Amino acid sequence: MQELLTRLPHFIANHVLLVLAFIVIVLALIGLEVSRKFRGFRELTPGALVQMINRGEPLVVDLSAIADFEKGHITGSKNVTPSQFDPENKDIAKAKELQIVTVCKTGVESGKAAKRLVKAGFSNVATLAGGINAWKQAELPLAKGKR
Repeated sequence: MQELLTRLPHFIANHVLLVLAFIVIVLALIGLEVSRKFRGFRELTPGALVQMINRGEPLVVDLSAIADFEKGHITGSKNVTPSQFDPENKDIAKAKELQIVTVCKTGVESGKAAKRLVKAGFSNVATLAGGINAWKQAELPLAKGKR
C-alpha cells in the first residue's frame, strides 16, 4: 500500500488527461444517480411491471402514436398521444392517487410524461425503462388493435 501511495503522484503527473477523464466520468455518474434519486418517479423493468399488472395496481398510459399502439401494446393500457397528454385533464386528474405507469416505444416520451405528472402533483408515478422495445426484448406478449 505504501508503494502505491508513493507512486500515485508520479502516475498522475504522467497521465493528466487520463486522470481528468476519469474524474469527469465519475462526477457524471454521481450526477446521474443524484438526479435519478430526486426526479420523483421510478423506472420499472418489464418484469416488475408484469408483477404490478398481475396485482391489478397500475394505470398504464401508453404514449405511442395510434398506429404504433395498434401494432402492439401492453394489455389493458390506455393510449394517449404525447400531443394530447395533459396531466391537468379531468380524466387523468381523477387518477392522482393511483399508481400510474407511463410507457412509449423507447422510454423517452414516457419519461417526459412522468416528469409532467410529478410536477402536476401525482405522487405514485413510474415509467417502463426502455419502453415497448424493452418489453419486446423480454419476450412479453403484446395486444394488437385498438384495445
